[in-house]
Amino acid sequence: MPSDLYIPPDALEVYLESFEGPLDLLLYLIRKNNLDILDIPMAKLTIQYMEFVEKMRAIKLELAAEYLLMSAMLIEIKSRMLLPKHADIATEEDPRAELVRRLMEYEAIKLAGQRLDDMPQVGRDIFVAQAYFQQISEIHPPTVVLDDLMEAWKSILQRASNFQHHKVSRAELSVREHMSQILRRLKQESLVEFSALFDVINDGLAKLVVNFLAILELAREGLIKITQQEAYSPIYLQIHHAE
Repeated sequence: MPSDLYIPPDALEVYLESFEGPLDLLLYLIRKNNLDILDIPMAKLTIQYMEFVEKMRAIKLELAAEYLLMSAMLIEIKSRMLLPKHADIATEEDPRAELVRRLMEYEAIKLAGQRLDDMPQVGRDIFVAQAYFQQISEIHPPTVVLDDLMEAWKSILQRASNFQHHKVSRAELSVREHMSQILRRLKQESLVEFSALFDVINDGLAKLVVNFLAILELAREGLIKITQQEAYSPIYLQIHHAE
């Protein structure tokens, strides 16, 4: 490297982006030189590592703090390997054992992270299809079942019982005539509540029953439509127009 080469102060920050820490640098040097991670030649590895750290320290010391700490550890391991073994100690743990364990754990985590990063990701490799559509919900009023109609009829009878009176008369009641009357009223008002078709005060029980039979006959023949807005709400009748 030329002695007069100018290195910008922030150059080290860019350089350090290639390594995520001291262990990453050590692993890089081991793989680059095809070294056996279980039998690391500490002398060669320490020299290369120190050369790298010296460059960092010359540029920006605070960024090289962790790397300097690893340098001290490498020098300690190297010195312990150079010291003669004590005669009283039969077997001594390899000074490199702790460093090897940390390197192997770091390499396993790094490979797992690379495999996760290689998996397809939404927004990078996979794009979720999106589309906008306007949905207009059509309101379908609930269908009036026979039980609802019978409950409404019971209510009419209950109200009629409050105005009971005895009147002897002769009257001819026609279901067809009442059917015609109901149709004429529905054509005039288009929508009539069920209870509004019964005059519980003035009509006797017989006329109320005939009127109810007329409604059932009109519904059976499909001439009227019986609906309600929601459950337990008032029941309405209207002319059933052909689609």
